[in-house]
Amino acid sequence: MIKIAIDAMGSDLGSPIVVEAIKNFLKDYHDVEFSVVGRKEQLKPLEGMVEIINSDAVMGMEDGALEVMRQKNTSMLMAIDLVANKQAQAVVSAGSTGAFLTGATLKLKLIPNVLRAALVSPFPCENGRSVTILDIGANNENTPAHLVQFAKIGSVFARKVGGATKPRVYLLSNGAEAKKGSPVVKEAYKLIEKENSINFKGNIEARYVLSGEADVVVCEGYPGNVLLKSIEGTASMMNKMIKDAFKMSVISKFGYLLASKGFKQMKGKLDYKKYGGAMLLGVNGVVVKGHGSSDAYAFYNAIRVAYEMVKLNVIEELKEAMQNG
Repeated sequence: MIKIAIDAMGSDLGSPIVVEAIKNFLKDYHDVEFSVVGRKEQLKPLEGMVEIINSDAVMGMEDGALEVMRQKNTSMLMAIDLVANKQAQAVVSAGSTGAFLTGATLKLKLIPNVLRAALVSPFPCENGRSVTILDIGANNENTPAHLVQFAKIGSVFARKVGGATKPRVYLLSNGAEAKKGSPVVKEAYKLIEKENSINFKGNIEARYVLSGEADVVVCEGYPGNVLLKSIEGTASMMNKMIKDAFKMSVISKFGYLLASKGFKQMKGKLDYKKYGGAMLLGVNGVVVKGHGSSDAYAFYNAIRVAYEMVKLNVIEELKEAMQNG
């Protein structure tokens, strides 16, 4: 059985969406057990279906590293502890990103030889596949050595979870030429070129990240987070502009009816909810961070990602890949 720990109290929409997601997941998967941490009275609909662990303390959305050190009895940290104590193989939360990443790193510890953990997320590409981008915000500053390791970590994830046979790895830069980029990117380029275990293809500009050309895009945490927010903002703007365009007249509304099937397919490809959230890779356990605004469907998919990562032995693969640093 796969055992997953759930922080039920972190979502912006509250514990009801977590309860609904877990119920739906149990209907679809029969080889999983849940330990759900949160306010017991709010988790009553799950009685008899999962292990319920009471915690009245909730980690605040703005809480950071210091608060993590002080607040030991929050639902989030108690859920992480279950993985640290080998009572679960994965933990899922939609709570404070900073607190969750800090807590997971402190309690689960880094995989041997890993210098920094990275926050990873797959993004939909125009060819129907996905691209793995890391780091998207676990770190503010990185060294060239960190980026080399991110390339290895991303390759394992893209191969095991993304289905890429020989993941094509690129460095995010302001130009495709080898001499382009920040000092960190330039030095990382030289180092990654020498790594035989990485199918390195060079630099890639932000505008081509979602083209389907790359399986893995490696970047420092700060520009990675900017790229993430830019993609999300652009997708939201385009969605609104398309809706407004079709509302302009009766004829445009009729045009939407004719093209609705195509737009529904496009919306499905771009729907972030089916990806569930982001994964913290580089620690001793499966750690999945759901979107704070997750509804039951998005949280279900966050659980699904955790389940698949355990099923595919991603952490063991990462340990093997990082044996030599």
